[in-house]
Amino acid sequence: MLPTPDQATQLYASSGKSGNLDVKDIEIMVTYSDASGAVRVGSVKAKDLSSSWVWQTPTNQYDDHVKNSQTPKNSSQPVTRHEESIEQHMKANQTAESTVMHLKSYREDPIKHRRQILRLKRRELRAAELMRQDKERDAEMEKAAIERAEGLDTTVIGKYSIWRRDYDNSNSDSTLKLMRDQIIMAKAYATIAKAKNDSSLYETLMKCTKDSRSVIGEANSDAELQPSALDQAKIMGGILSSAKEKFHDCAVLARKLRAMIQSSEDNVNALKKESAFLIQLAAKTIPKPLHCFSQLLTANYFLPGHANKGVYVREKLEDPSLYHYAIFSDNVLATAVVVNSTIVHANEPEKHVFHIVTDKLNVAAMKMWFLDNPPARAALEVMNIDDFRWLNSSYCPVLRQLESARMKEFYFKVNKDPSSISTGTDQLKYRNPKYLSMLNHLRFYLPEVYPKLNKILFLDDDIVVQKDLTPLWSVNMEGMVNGAVETCKESFHRFDKYLNFSNPLISENFDPNACGWAYGMNMFDLLEWRKRNITGIYHRWQESNEDRTLWKLGTLPPGLITFYNLTHPLDRSWHVLGLGYDPALNQTAIGNAAVVHYNGNYKPWLDLAIAKYKSYWSRYVMYDSPYLQHCKITD
Repeated sequence: MLPTPDQATQLYASSGKSGNLDVKDIEIMVTYSDASGAVRVGSVKAKDLSSSWVWQTPTNQYDDHVKNSQTPKNSSQPVTRHEESIEQHMKANQTAESTVMHLKSYREDPIKHRRQILRLKRRELRAAELMRQDKERDAEMEKAAIERAEGLDTTVIGKYSIWRRDYDNSNSDSTLKLMRDQIIMAKAYATIAKAKNDSSLYETLMKCTKDSRSVIGEANSDAELQPSALDQAKIMGGILSSAKEKFHDCAVLARKLRAMIQSSEDNVNALKKESAFLIQLAAKTIPKPLHCFSQLLTANYFLPGHANKGVYVREKLEDPSLYHYAIFSDNVLATAVVVNSTIVHANEPEKHVFHIVTDKLNVAAMKMWFLDNPPARAALEVMNIDDFRWLNSSYCPVLRQLESARMKEFYFKVNKDPSSISTGTDQLKYRNPKYLSMLNHLRFYLPEVYPKLNKILFLDDDIVVQKDLTPLWSVNMEGMVNGAVETCKESFHRFDKYLNFSNPLISENFDPNACGWAYGMNMFDLLEWRKRNITGIYHRWQESNEDRTLWKLGTLPPGLITFYNLTHPLDRSWHVLGLGYDPALNQTAIGNAAVVHYNGNYKPWLDLAIAKYKSYWSRYVMYDSPYLQHCKITD
C-alpha cells in the first residue's frame, strides 16, 4: 500500500537528515511496462531502498517521489536512482542553469550533490576536449586540401580536363561545340532553303557557315578560338532563328538531319578504313634513312679487307655455360639497339653471346655494323637464313604453304573492286610481308639452329633491355619449355581471341579461357624442347591449318597451341608490352621493366612512333656513327 501524506510526514520527521527510512516497513507499489509492452505491478519495502533515495518535504514533493518510484525497467529493480534521473535530464539537453537549480533541491544530501557536480564538470571537460580535437582535424584537412590545390597542375593549354590528357574530348569546350552544332544546323536549313528556292536565306546561311569555319580554324578548344568567335556565334544564332521561323516543318528538318547523319557515318567509316590501310602501309614501309643506312653498310662491307674479317669468338658460340641470345631480324638499326641495351646493363658482358640471323639482303649490312661496332667483350655471330639447307618446303609446312596457289592469291591477287578494303581492316594486318618471311617462323626451329645449346633467350628486334637479364637463366621452369609473361587481363588476350573455337579441332583440345602470353622475350629450355618434340607438335598443327580455318596468319596462335600447358609464367616486371600501340601505359611500370616491347605498328624508328615512349629506345642508338650521320638519322 502507498503511504498517505500524513504518514509520509511522520516518517520524514523521524528520519532526520540521514536520508534513510529506518522505521516501519512500508510497502511501495510500482506499476511499469515490461519489454513486451505488458503492464506489470511490482512492490518494494522502504527499508530496501538504497541510501541515494531521500524522503523530501512530503507535502509538496510527495507526488514527485511517487513518480520517480514508478520508472523501473524490470521487477528485480523496481526503483530508479536519482543519478540516472539526472543523466536523463542531461540527455534531454536541459540548460546548465536548470540542471543546477534541480540539484539545489537535493541539498539535504551533500555527498550526492557533490557527486552530481563532479559528473557535470567531467562532461563539460570531455565536450571541450572533443570540440578541440574536431577543430584540430578540420584545420589539418583544410591545410592538406590547400596543399593539394597548390600542387595541382591546371595549366593544360586549351583544356579544362586535367585527368586524362591523352583522351581529352576535342568538343569539351562549350563555345566551340556550340559553333560546330550551329554549322550543322546551318547546312541543314541551307539545303531546305535551296529546295524551296529561297536563295537569299541560302546565301546568308552559306556565308555565315563559311565565316564560322574561318573563326574556328584549327581550334580544338575555346582558348584557341579567335576573339570574334562569340560574336560570330551570336550572329549565326540570329540567322538560325530566322530560318527556324521560316521552315517550321519539323518532319522536313528531321529527314534532312537523318540524311546528314547517315552521310557523315559513311564518311567516317570510309576514313577509318583508309586510315587503317595507311597505317599498315606506313608500318610496312622502310623509311628512306633506314634504307640508306643498310645500303651504305652493304657497300662498305664489300670493300677490300672487310668481307673476310670475322667478329666471332668461336669457342664461345657453342658453350652452354654462357648466356645465349637469339635475335632474328632484317632491321640492322633495331638489332643494334637490342644488343647495345643488353650489353650496357649486363653485369658480366664477357659471358654473353648473341646469335643474329638475318636474310641474304641484309646479312652484309648486319655484319658490317658489328665489325665497326663490336659489343664490348661479348661474343656475336651473324648468320644468313638461306644457309640453313635443312629449312626447305619438304621439311617445313609453312614454306610449303607459302608456295601454294591459295596463299599467293591471298597475298598478291589485285582486287579491283573499290569496296575490297571493306572486307575488314582486321584482314590488312595479316597481309603484312613479315608473315611471308621465314625469319618470323624460325623461332620454332631453335634446337635445329643451335644443336649444342641447352637454354637460349629469344628477343624480338623491337624491344629494349633496361636491366641485367642473367637472372632469367636461374628461373626454375618446373619442366616447362617456354618461359614467358602472360598477357591476359580479365577477359582480354585469352585463347578465344586468337583461335577459332567454332572449329571442333580447336574446341576439343584447348580451353577458350586459357591465358595468352607474349613473344618478344622468351626463355626456351632446349633440352625439354627436344625431349617433348615441340617442333613436331608445331608441324602437325601447322599442316592442319593449311586453309587458315584454325587461326589467321602469324606466329603467336601456333605458338599458343604448340606450347599449350608447356609455358611457365614469368613475373610481369620482366616484360612490359604495348609501347607500339597504347599511349596510356603506366610510366612507373615501364621504368621498372627489365624489357620494354614496342609491339604494334608504332615502332620507335618510324615517324608513327608514340613520342613519349621514343626516348626509351633512342638512348641506345649510336647517333655519332658516321653511317647514321650520313643518312641523316637523328634523334
